[in-house]
Amino acid sequence: MQVTVSKKDLVRVLARCQGVADKKSTMPVLGNVLLEASKEGLRVAATDLYLAVSGTIEAQLEKPGSVAVPARDLFDRVKMMPDGQVSIAVGDNAATVLRAVGSARRYTLHGLPGDEFPTLPAPDPSSDEFELGATSLAKLISATHFSISTDETRLHLNSALFEWDAERVRMVTTDGHRLSKIEIRADNPKSPVSMLIPLKGVQELRRLCDEAIAVDAAATLHMVKSGANVFFTAAGFRFSVKLVEAQFPPYQQVIPETSARVVRAPRAQVSDALKAVSLAASDRTGGVKLTLSGGNLRFESESPESGEGFDEVPVDYDGEEITVGFNARYFLDAAMAIETDELLLAISGELDPAVLRPGGPATNLDYLAVVMPMRI
Repeated sequence: MQVTVSKKDLVRVLARCQGVADKKSTMPVLGNVLLEASKEGLRVAATDLYLAVSGTIEAQLEKPGSVAVPARDLFDRVKMMPDGQVSIAVGDNAATVLRAVGSARRYTLHGLPGDEFPTLPAPDPSSDEFELGATSLAKLISATHFSISTDETRLHLNSALFEWDAERVRMVTTDGHRLSKIEIRADNPKSPVSMLIPLKGVQELRRLCDEAIAVDAAATLHMVKSGANVFFTAAGFRFSVKLVEAQFPPYQQVIPETSARVVRAPRAQVSDALKAVSLAASDRTGGVKLTLSGGNLRFESESPESGEGFDEVPVDYDGEEITVGFNARYFLDAAMAIETDELLLAISGELDPAVLRPGGPATNLDYLAVVMPMRI
């Protein structure tokens, strides 16, 4: 195999692929990226057997072939090449030589034959294709990713529920202590589809959206659910993720249908007060007391190590006083996900969950967060 490619293009595709390569796997080949040269260009691919990503860049082909090369080593060396063209040549025993065209700089890497690299999944051509704006998908992820559980033993919580229901696209996440749900209106109605995307897949998908948006703010992602995988194509990349086979919690049962008290509050001031008071909260629980009383929303915290914290925000409330304890970070994450100037806070009782929603005019975006109370 021998090709010449642009360093800039190669760095871009390697940056996306080397993040998926699994350097800690018991299968050494998974720590590599596959380089595959053909008349279509140089295809670069990586997989950990659950996620897979590939991208093709323009190349001057001299000899077709393939090789698997350590992902991080290749990325670091290509970055150190001078700007311009880079030659990649594979010799005996998969020895891979990188040369900077017009410069003396070169590296040699110990590779593996390309046919030892796992076959990447491919969608069934007959599967339905969906299209969604990269900005819309990025919005779904940014508003919900923080409430995905990091406990990999609880697969149903270590993932995001993605639903396309006719004209509505929805993403829901929960870690058992809080829940985030966002819906947007889709321009192209589709038959219902539901899938659980694992946390690592969500993280890589967010990066893919960011890259697509950087190239074109109006970029569209093409999505295909095929068998046990879902495939996304954008910005010259195809990304696939193996879906979680588990039952997501019945999230509608967690969302209170009504609340005894609904308060409209300035979002920025609430977020700022929460940040300030949480500094004095217990490191173990992160608990903050929230009190509604006499036209104010008060926040209080205390811990044996760091003393006490207090702040309040004026709100339009003249009902009976109520105090509820919450994890400050959970509450703050939800408040920060709301983009309107005001938020609506709904609370019923000391042992009932709080519901946060945007307080602005109606839009094509519907967001809410549920935060469970805690004893402080």
